[in-house]
Amino acid sequence: MYFQYDQNDIDYLKKKDAKLAIAIDRIGPIQRPVQDDLYASLVNSIVGQQISTAAHRTIWTRMTDHYGTLTPEKICSTALEDLQRFGISFRKASYILENSNKICSGEFDLEGLTEKSDEEVIQALSSLKGIGVWTAEMLMLFCMQRPDIVSYGDLAILRGMRMLYRHRTMDRKRFDKYRRRYSPKGSVASLYLWAIASGMFPEWSDPAARKKK
Repeated sequence: MYFQYDQNDIDYLKKKDAKLAIAIDRIGPIQRPVQDDLYASLVNSIVGQQISTAAHRTIWTRMTDHYGTLTPEKICSTALEDLQRFGISFRKASYILENSNKICSGEFDLEGLTEKSDEEVIQALSSLKGIGVWTAEMLMLFCMQRPDIVSYGDLAILRGMRMLYRHRTMDRKRFDKYRRRYSPKGSVASLYLWAIASGMFPEWSDPAARKKK
């Protein structure tokens, strides 16, 4: 499953931003995988914090091999020390268990997030242990498929903007100018900014990069 967008989204962004239009034509269609299980994505995001990709993959495979489909009910019936046996730190395991207990008890309405605005979703998800604004935004984009997510907390997004618009710095005021320009199709713009930031296209370099002596 990939993030869903169509030609109308592309046409809108190309009309709004001439430089982005050139990038869109150069890069072509982007297929970015998404996950439709918000709970599993939430747990996965906590598991992967501050560890290597390989370690993250190993731990997640252990968990999915053990549980199959991950649900709050399955985690709520797991002891803290058993969660740690997958290779999860005590802190992360306690976050996952506490968040799951809130969902199981109804204190946190995970399903109800679909009815909330972007700002309300960020506020709600950020109230959970181990979930900050950036993680909430990534869950909104790559799980909930919200259409207008451009994260100031994402270093690659900022790098992509610097590279596309040739700025040495990208402060909040400048970022907000571009974000407003993309709205309400910001998520698709984010896909292209990530592609630019990847370094795969030699015509874009980072003006903030230091020159070699």
